[in-house]
Amino acid sequence: MKVIVLADTHAPRRWKSCPPRVAEHLRDADAILHAGDVCTADVLVELSAYAPVHAVLGNNDGPDVEEWGAQQTLRLDLDGLTVAMIHDSGQKAGRTARMRRRFPDADLVVFGHSHIPMDLTGDGVRVFNPGSPTDRRRQPHGTLGVLEIENGRLLEARIIPVT
Repeated sequence: MKVIVLADTHAPRRWKSCPPRVAEHLRDADAILHAGDVCTADVLVELSAYAPVHAVLGNNDGPDVEEWGAQQTLRLDLDGLTVAMIHDSGQKAGRTARMRRRFPDADLVVFGHSHIPMDLTGDGVRVFNPGSPTDRRRQPHGTLGVLEIENGRLLEARIIPVT
């Protein structure tokens, strides 16, 4: 199973429509995760044309994103892998321990908010932030994440530059 992970697209200010380098990765996705700060549900509708979308609310998301179905947190089973999602995982110090307490059954916690790509394992949980494809802030590139999952195992997690 190929899962594309996005966060912090910040439409319409940063995401006018799906950037071509992002669309390349979406074309063969089995699922899309969006870790918040979509800002407008139109992005989620656009992404849904590629694959099923699962999203959480970010601190900049409007009521239409919640009406679309985004929640504060989300737990998913992706081909047997237990994945939790939240927009803001809090400060860097103690992050993995805090996410383990918040989502005790999760194999992987996906989050956004910082715009800083991260793939870190600690305290019995892996945490993954795809960064932002459209608002890189102080990062060298806009990025997205790709997860390869098979039979309950995360085979690969990659951060891919798209700008």
